[in-house]
Amino acid sequence: MVTEASAPKLGLFTKIFYGVGSIGYGIKDVAFRSFLLLYYNQVIGIRADLVSLAILVALVVDAISDPIVGQWSDQLQTRWGRRHPMMILSAIPASLSMLFLFFPPAGMSETETFWYLVVVGCLVRTFITFFEIPSSALAPELTSDYDERTSIASFRYFFAYLGGVCMAFLTLLVFLAPTAAYPVGQLNPAGYHTFAMVGSSVMLVAILASSFGTLHRVKYFKAPPPPPKIGVLATLKDMRQTFSHRSFLALLAFGVLKYTSVGMTSALSIYFGTYLWGLNSAQLAILTVDSLVGAALGLFFAPWVSRKFGKRNAALWLSVIAVSLASLPYLLRINGLFFENGDPMLVPTIFAFATVFQMCGISSAVLVHAMIGDVVEESQIATGRRSEGLFFAANTLMQKSTSGLGVFAAGMLLTVVGLAPGADPKTLDPALPMLLAKYYVPLLIVLYIGGAGFLFSYRIDRASHAANIEELRRRDEAGEQPA
Repeated sequence: MVTEASAPKLGLFTKIFYGVGSIGYGIKDVAFRSFLLLYYNQVIGIRADLVSLAILVALVVDAISDPIVGQWSDQLQTRWGRRHPMMILSAIPASLSMLFLFFPPAGMSETETFWYLVVVGCLVRTFITFFEIPSSALAPELTSDYDERTSIASFRYFFAYLGGVCMAFLTLLVFLAPTAAYPVGQLNPAGYHTFAMVGSSVMLVAILASSFGTLHRVKYFKAPPPPPKIGVLATLKDMRQTFSHRSFLALLAFGVLKYTSVGMTSALSIYFGTYLWGLNSAQLAILTVDSLVGAALGLFFAPWVSRKFGKRNAALWLSVIAVSLASLPYLLRINGLFFENGDPMLVPTIFAFATVFQMCGISSAVLVHAMIGDVVEESQIATGRRSEGLFFAANTLMQKSTSGLGVFAAGMLLTVVGLAPGADPKTLDPALPMLLAKYYVPLLIVLYIGGAGFLFSYRIDRASHAANIEELRRRDEAGEQPA
């Protein structure tokens, strides 16, 4: 237990402020997942494999920095708690690096642009890590209740999608609207510049609002004992012991595979919309709203299925339903059974499939976020350490797989099918986007279903979580040091 028993129940506004911080993460995420590959490939003219490799390199840097930041966050001791100093200090550098990501200096060669993307991409990911990991780690400190954790995770995911979807909608509908010079608005460089300026400003406000809006709860946190001063090797040994938890490893494997498929889907969505479905920027903007509708439904749906079926079972079967719905429009088009381009039913039907897919996928992600919080207490019983920062560092890494491994997979698929930079939808061979769909669907299914299978190894349910909380309470009252 880290929250005092006398602490008042979390209010709605505290949940809202906790969730608002993820708006910044959502904006970063939509930039990496949906726009970065298209911008550098089709607008700047860099090969898709190079762009996706640069994004993958940034993910590798993340894999190193995330657990380090998580460990620092767990060990920090200040009057403002363990999390908030990092959260507040991350605001300005995170927003500035996000701005520079879409302003590469003119006149650079392809190789120079590649390295610019690598360096700035790493900076964006690292600075947002200093907010996202401590902020995520607040969840099990804010409440120990099994169902309340699902509720606050729902707010976090809702606002993440709110930030990402609203920026994507605004960008496609307004910033990338067709002009005389750019009849295909998605290829207008000025629109991406506006996206970066607006997005970085909103990111700054969201991070600061969340940080100061949850600061009042720190006085109710029961700080763990100061960590012993140990060397690097001993620290690495502690980290290895923490990460060896079986249920946590099941969540990690599931998350990496699932989020890779989500990232691949997001990176290819504009490609499919432009080249397979023949949509304009306004229609693409409409389709971005499916994520927000799905997140809004998930805000209520995830807590309900958690109470009804338990977190693990609900997350598993929701993943299976999600990938089935995501694949169906492409399978129907491949077999000549779907609406033709230009049919008035095309966009509404894609929207309907995508909305239910998003609701199931987002609800599954919410449940996994809450399940990681439940791992914290079971790990504490075994190790004697509360390691929220470390565990949620891994959760953040899972989510970042969407814009690293997922975008890399998308770039490789585009390279394999031979979709050249600057391709005109009107003159492109229609066999190319169809071939892309034929490669995409099997890979999507393998990643999603393969990841869901790992959840069978997750063993914490409502009863065992309650027993863990009671054991920690007993030890705390007895003044025992856990083994």
